[in-house]
Amino acid sequence: MSLFRLALANLGSSPLSSLVNVLLLALGTASIAILLLASAQLSSTLSRNAAGIDLVIGAKGSPLQLVLAGVYHADVPPGNIPATEVDRWQEHPSVGAAIPLSLGDSFRGYRIVGTVPEFADLYQAKILQGGFWDDPFEAVIGSRVIQTTGLKVGDTLAGVHGLAEDGDTHEDSTYQVVGTFAPTDSVLDSLIVTSTESVWLMHAGHDHHDHEEGHDHEEEHAHEEHEHEHDHDHESHEEDPQHGDEITLLLIQLSSPLGALTLPREINAETGLQAASPAYEITRLLQIVGVGLNWLNAFAVVLVISAALSIFAALYASLRARRHDLAVLRCLGATRGELFYLLFVEGLLLTIAGIIVGLILAHGGVELLGQWLGDGQGIVISGWAWANGEFALVAGLLLTGSVTAMIPAWQAYSTDVARTLTAP
Repeated sequence: MSLFRLALANLGSSPLSSLVNVLLLALGTASIAILLLASAQLSSTLSRNAAGIDLVIGAKGSPLQLVLAGVYHADVPPGNIPATEVDRWQEHPSVGAAIPLSLGDSFRGYRIVGTVPEFADLYQAKILQGGFWDDPFEAVIGSRVIQTTGLKVGDTLAGVHGLAEDGDTHEDSTYQVVGTFAPTDSVLDSLIVTSTESVWLMHAGHDHHDHEEGHDHEEEHAHEEHEHEHDHDHESHEEDPQHGDEITLLLIQLSSPLGALTLPREINAETGLQAASPAYEITRLLQIVGVGLNWLNAFAVVLVISAALSIFAALYASLRARRHDLAVLRCLGATRGELFYLLFVEGLLLTIAGIIVGLILAHGGVELLGQWLGDGQGIVISGWAWANGEFALVAGLLLTGSVTAMIPAWQAYSTDVARTLTAP
């Protein structure tokens, strides 16, 4: 029997101890690997979704809330701003492009975004089927919306007010799907994109309907007297869609890097507007989250150290129990180096098994997490990826296991055959 097979047999002779050591090391490995995978891919996803967006202009409030709502569509916006701000900032010398967003409705948890076709250029999106809208109440949907809802070109959908699926449904005004986006691995995959005018008309009609229901009979005569004036205003509104309307926020692409220094200060000096930098806000958010990740990393390192000590204790106990067997092997011709190899391989096998099981648990868990998050949040996390830090993790664990196994292996190497065989 070879020494390698003998090492396997020795580990198999105490399966419970071997299993506990492997699982303990696997838990520590999985904890660190999950943090490496999740943090690396989360940072990559956040950066990819914010690529090309230098500033977000919106109502006064929390700048982080504004970024989460406008860039990642993961929060409600602080409020609305006048639609006239689009032309104003588009004409600013520091602004290369100003893309308006009008938010407020959703369909099965997927946000409906009123904007312009240039919005898709932020994500280098391509039309897979159909095309962009030509008329109000036409929409283009992302790939994840297609997968989970089964919508296709030609289908219709009725949005609900807010992000909850049980909100107030706009049954009287439905959108028709006229196009689909190819997958982009960005937040666009989870959006239903339509024209800004569609969102305005949707809410203007909804508010007008609610307003009519709230009229008292005593006000009907006054309403009739002003009906002609109201119709005139409505015709004017159709000729100038921005008249009297609002948007939720503006996504700004700067024409020069210098604008990043001067434009936010200029915007924030106004009473009703604020400018938020996605890069700055997300960096600040990741720093806050990083404090918690550091504690989790510290806990995972404690698990790894505990596993290493457990492997050492198991090998040391096995060495003491097999002292006579090792001495007999020496008498049968085994060299000191072969005894060292035997104990060292046992420790290394436990370490390798723990690493493999831990990586399987980590990547499997991250894949399940990615599928759960991918249902609507637009966060792309996959267990099939490999984080750069995992190479260092595996190397560090192998080194730790090797050092742990060397101590019992050296004691086996130093075994005194005569004293061991004559000991009672």
